Amino acid sequence: MTFRFLFKYQISVIAFVQFILLSFLNIANALNSIVTTCRRDGSECISNVMPSIIFFILIATWFGFVWVLAYAAQERRNRWLTLGLIGAELLIAMVAYFNAKHHPDLLSLITSLVDLILAFWVIILAIRLLRAKGGRVVAKQRTSGSGRARRRKN
Repeated sequence: MTFRFLFKYQISVIAFVQFILLSFLNIANALNSIVTTCRRDGSECISNVMPSIIFFILIATWFGFVWVLAYAAQERRNRWLTLGLIGAELLIAMVAYFNAKHHPDLLSLITSLVDLILAFWVIILAIRLLRAKGGRVVAKQRTSGSGRARRRKN
């Protein structure tokens, strides 16, 4: 399998990359938040650890759910699963856009932009899957001068 194939047709692979990458970036953001809080006010250091851990667990659970939804939509070619995936990714994109506009530091901005790019990528692939109406997702067929689709040479 080539990378071109994976990144043009495999929704579940891109959603898995989104899950892993955003989990790591959110760990980095949580650690950054904890260290920043500890430097400013030592008494608030411990009280910031628990919300950061809970927030990370919620984010990892959400992206894990989106990954499973992407896998199910891809494998079953179900219209409703695909629409659910598009809705979930639109929600992710809206939150990422809001976070990018109100970022407290460079790491948060990078996380939000990566999240936004991956969300739109999954949305585009899901729309292609939706347009396939349960069939295979294929690239546009090129036409020759006669207006008919060209045959593949074996």
